[in-house]
Amino acid sequence: MATGGSMTGVLGTMLKGFTSGLQRQWVRQIETSSSLQASNIDGGNTGGQQKPKTGILMLNLGGPETLDDVQDFLLRLFSDKDLIPLPAQSQLAQVIAKRRSPKVIEQYKKIGGGSPIKKWTTVQGQGMVRFLDKISPSTAPHKFYIGFRYANPLTEDSIEQMENDGVERAVALTQYPQYSCSTTGSSLNAIYRHYIKRKEPSNMVWTTVDRWPTHPGLVQAFKEHIQQELQKFPEEDRQDVVILFSAHSLPMKVVNRGDPYPHEVSATVHRVMEELGNTHAYRLVWQSKVGPLPWLAPRTDVAIEELVKKGHKNLLLVPIAFTSDHIETLFELDLEYAQDLGTKVGVKNIRRAESLNDSPVFIKALADIVKSHLDSNQACTTQLPLRCPLCVNATCGKAKDFFWKNQAVLDALKEREMYQTQARET
Repeated sequence: MATGGSMTGVLGTMLKGFTSGLQRQWVRQIETSSSLQASNIDGGNTGGQQKPKTGILMLNLGGPETLDDVQDFLLRLFSDKDLIPLPAQSQLAQVIAKRRSPKVIEQYKKIGGGSPIKKWTTVQGQGMVRFLDKISPSTAPHKFYIGFRYANPLTEDSIEQMENDGVERAVALTQYPQYSCSTTGSSLNAIYRHYIKRKEPSNMVWTTVDRWPTHPGLVQAFKEHIQQELQKFPEEDRQDVVILFSAHSLPMKVVNRGDPYPHEVSATVHRVMEELGNTHAYRLVWQSKVGPLPWLAPRTDVAIEELVKKGHKNLLLVPIAFTSDHIETLFELDLEYAQDLGTKVGVKNIRRAESLNDSPVFIKALADIVKSHLDSNQACTTQLPLRCPLCVNATCGKAKDFFWKNQAVLDALKEREMYQTQARET
């Protein structure tokens, strides 16, 4: 036992040294890069009027931009069988959307009258393609497109725009760092279903970045935002802060099918805490539960209440599964939990780490993620083709095959490129 424990410790030290080395390399790239200045983050798509060679479809749930958009947003959300399977789905979705709209409208009123997710996705996309045009000239010009599931611009409409623009290589880039069948899976299913209905062959070669939970740039961005927020606590309380990493919850029936989401969120938390030097106590908690069925636990609000009862009254909330602000951060975390619940249970200090939004480190990470994907010549990760052991959604397997089968196309294109290079050299 002693020998086994010693070997485990040595292996852990070696792995920690390796991952820390990657992180240091990433930080050096950030520090030495002069191309990402604040003035370069905003602006339009690169390439001007040039036909984009590579199109990046940024996949996300979306959110209503105005109060008038709320009911349509909810209708699309409750109509999604991949997310919320319901009996008599089309009829029941309309009833639920109409019933819930007044309450949700009031919530959006409290955060400015609409979701900022499109604004922040646009900022991130603009910065990403500016970087890509510089670091990956062989796949330029690059253009980003936004593909929301439940709000405009819808995934299906953006796909048609990509087709009309003459994009050659299409990359479905999930904005969910951690994969779930309910989020990234739903978006990939939507792409597959669109082409089944379209009944016209695509001129684009589709691949996907389907997850990136431990990318060094993502970890670095979270680390910096946590450190910045910790400095805002009173000095005498700073070391007592408990960090609560909050992620959107999932029903246990989805988890029990084998959905990888909880494990991938845990992996992100683990890497972030490693980079922070494990300086504070922390827990992973889950928010946004709806309905009576069991979901992942502990819930964020319950954890806050119970920790305060146990004497932990300095808390830092970190939205670990979100890449920009939206209603779950601005209303649920900031108002419901930090403001209202915090006051009710008697916290001393409770703060939330800033979302990634326009973080230069994060925007550079997005560009690096896409470039690494293009350079790899892989259609998707090795995880994507593997369906959950207890998967019950037939479309899921077909959508995975839609991307996975393009590996043969990528291999053929690579072989042709090598042949053409050899021909030129001779």
